[in-house]
Amino acid sequence: MKSYFVYIMSSQRRVLYIGLTSKLEHRTHQHKTHAFEGFTAKYNVTSLVYYERYDNIHKAIAREKELKGWLRMKKIELVETTNPKWKDLSSAWTQPRATKIA
Repeated sequence: MKSYFVYIMSSQRRVLYIGLTSKLEHRTHQHKTHAFEGFTAKYNVTSLVYYERYDNIHKAIAREKELKGWLRMKKIELVETTNPKWKDLSSAWTQPRATKIA
């Protein structure tokens, strides 16, 4: 079964971006490396601060549209319900893995 993710990225200054993808790790990497010119590259929006997983693309699209329609303060409250310190939830995905030396 395929999964879809509605996600919120943030810059250090808390500029927010809401998106939808089926490959969250890959898409987050694209944001971090500024793979595409545009809003997230211009404002250095590189931290994954919130995401939701869906099995139904139509529900994911509806949720993305819903979040994009919210006022900024409501989006901030949503992030802070699960991530009060605004940690980058994808930081472990891009860190080099430690190797065990015997």
